[in-house]
Amino acid sequence: MTKTANHSPPLYAGIEAGGTKFNCVVGRDPLNVLARTKIPTTTPKETLAKTRDFFLEQSKIHGEIKSLGIACFGPVDLHKESPSYGYITATPKKHWSNTDVVGYFERELAMPVAFDTDVNGSALGEHRAGAARGLDDFVYVTVGTGIGAGVFVNGKPLKGLVHTELGHQLIARAEGELDGFKGVCPFHSNCFTDLACGPAIEARWQCKGHELSEDHPAWSLQAHYLAVLCVNIAMAYSPKAIILGGGVMDQPQLLPMVREKFAALMNGYMMPPLALDQYIIPPGLPGQSGEVGALVLAQQAGS
Repeated sequence: MTKTANHSPPLYAGIEAGGTKFNCVVGRDPLNVLARTKIPTTTPKETLAKTRDFFLEQSKIHGEIKSLGIACFGPVDLHKESPSYGYITATPKKHWSNTDVVGYFERELAMPVAFDTDVNGSALGEHRAGAARGLDDFVYVTVGTGIGAGVFVNGKPLKGLVHTELGHQLIARAEGELDGFKGVCPFHSNCFTDLACGPAIEARWQCKGHELSEDHPAWSLQAHYLAVLCVNIAMAYSPKAIILGGGVMDQPQLLPMVREKFAALMNGYMMPPLALDQYIIPPGLPGQSGEVGALVLAQQAGS
């Protein structure tokens, strides 16, 4: 790749790799993006190659890229000592199970790569410059193609045996759930992803969420499932904030409904010591949390 002049700040690359699209960015720092593009998530071969080509082209325009950060849909293997580190493992996304994401970009771009989950990446972005700035204990939830959560404890994403997958917690179906609705998760019946992700809304009501009116009964049902998720998060992690992001949350009426149902479900027990509009909150970087987090990861890889 073409080298930058010695006086130029380092250049970093980031990927927010989602089940629908790869958001790719190049910047001098997480808040100084020079170029971005969106690449549809089709097959691994096609999507990874188009992503690689974007970064190669940007290196010709802007100079040498120092490192790459990837915030990736999953599940993924985050343990560097594992033979499948950097892989997407068994995923609901068709064609993508057992895909070596980190290895591909290390080979093709010849640069250090930092790797984490997509929701941890979004949480990292919100921690750096969004709604979680100044908070070291919070949970970022994305509600989109799937449902996932990045749990921050003491300023770092929580990682254990694998990583958190709160969207696959098993739950009871809500009263009023459509008879015969089978859900959309290929792994679990009656998990949050199965019943409340974007594709679940479309499968249940036979149209996309943004096509439904604000007073459609879909949103009361959706708010119930998300309120249950928030109760589980509050009880399990006691975070200082729960951030609800992702495309499904673009409905302006949904967040107040979630707060209302959350309060009813908590029933006065262990209620947060602050107003719910300060506890269950929207992202501070709507649409950009993941790409900011990916560039933070890239900085970490290049340090």
